[in-house]
Amino acid sequence: MTRQTSKGKCSFCNAVLSKAKMTKHLKSCEKRKAALGSSLAMSSARKTKIFHIIVEGRYLPKYWMHLDAPTTATLEDLDEFLRDTWVECCGHMSAFTIQGARYTTGLGIDAMWINFFGLDAERDMDVALGKVLVLGTKFSYEYDFGTTTELALKVVAEREGGIKGESIQLLARNEPPLIPCDVCGKIATQVCAQCIWDNEGWFCDKCARKHACGEDMLMPVVNSPRVGMCGYTG
Repeated sequence: MTRQTSKGKCSFCNAVLSKAKMTKHLKSCEKRKAALGSSLAMSSARKTKIFHIIVEGRYLPKYWMHLDAPTTATLEDLDEFLRDTWVECCGHMSAFTIQGARYTTGLGIDAMWINFFGLDAERDMDVALGKVLVLGTKFSYEYDFGTTTELALKVVAEREGGIKGESIQLLARNEPPLIPCDVCGKIATQVCAQCIWDNEGWFCDKCARKHACGEDMLMPVVNSPRVGMCGYTG
């Protein structure tokens, strides 16, 4: 099978570029520069340091995003963004690991379960990004400690800019990978939640109806590293 180049779309100019070229493009994108200029000119906006963060699936790097995150935003804000965009399905626990320290949230799950999983209940996500990250920091994220989705993150740039609130902004995101049906080679629209663990189980609608595991095991193919996991449907 020909290896597929991972491509993504710039949120400012809609240019579609390879994963390798997107970082360079975002530095020079004229529409992004114009947007940044407007942001700095807003009299009501606060000026602060802003991190440029790249996020990708740890084991599925074809899924990736570029984000702008003000240093005044918290790990909890970043967790919420990642949940909303990529991983949330059933209110599972999640955690960041930064320089060996673990920051976790239970979303209403009590301390008994935190202790059961061996987590540090004293360290939560209510901490500003600027307190735990610097330029070049590599860190990780886990969602769901049973059927876990793991992400790798890195701070690749920083700048001063104007912001309102603590908003995290999507700069670019990968286009949905075109995954072929295991049976006929057409583009897959469904995946088997059981067979995916054996790196198979991708089907078009027609072939999915004949799959031995049954319809109850089928899930929609979505643009996320959590595709096929738990109850995630995008």
